Amino acid sequence: MHGMHVVLTFLLLIIVTLPIISLVVGAFTQQMPWPRLWPEYWSLRAWEYMISPTSDVGVAIWTSLSIAAAVTVINILLAVPVADALSRYSFAGKTWIEVLLYAPIIIPAFVSVMGIHITFLRLGLTDTSFGVMLAHIAPSLPYMIRALMISFGTLGFEWEEQGRMLGARRMQRFRHIVLPHILPGIVVGSGLSMLVSLSQYLITFLIGGGQVITIPILLFPFASGGDPNIAAAYTLVFAGLAAAALWGLDVLLNMYYRRR
Repeated sequence: MHGMHVVLTFLLLIIVTLPIISLVVGAFTQQMPWPRLWPEYWSLRAWEYMISPTSDVGVAIWTSLSIAAAVTVINILLAVPVADALSRYSFAGKTWIEVLLYAPIIIPAFVSVMGIHITFLRLGLTDTSFGVMLAHIAPSLPYMIRALMISFGTLGFEWEEQGRMLGARRMQRFRHIVLPHILPGIVVGSGLSMLVSLSQYLITFLIGGGQVITIPILLFPFASGGDPNIAAAYTLVFAGLAAAALWGLDVLLNMYYRRR
């Protein structure tokens, strides 16, 4: 049995690391014609392009992170009361509300984004970062709600009732009882929310109209056949952004618990 675990772990390690190795190799080579599995010549051409003023990488990184951060904050504010109501209360139409909230995950992205695009055209929100930010809420909010519903589902009313009996006001009960309990759900939901926002291409392209530049917008033309080496470099940058976002959430969570 131990030997089987070792074999499965080794196979899993190969499955996880092979794509990463392929990206790293692709990002540091001039070209690698098929069927070669290893480059004959190494090159920094992709990275020289990345740091050139014409690449707009700096603008794309800032735009991607700022939109993802704003979307995450808005999702938290929207998801906390919704998740509380859906997980701890019973009311008519609750099932249908859950279906509607999860619809952006179930419905094909092209269908939902076209409806958003038509609405935003009428409101004058297209071709703006604000419009893209609002549009990113649709596919990311369900993940935040689901993560918080799990946290709220294990929070009993008796804890808040005890706080009320001890004289704690509503905001004090939320800060000292509810928030510490749901904080893991907020962190998990924030990570998912940021990853979903960072990875959006179709919504950003249609709502942003090519005026809002994010990493997926720059990556897609190269990944679809333009230049696989530059695409590999962009992919590593995107992976770095996602890892940095998750690391930042972990740091904030540790700081919060150390202060308590």
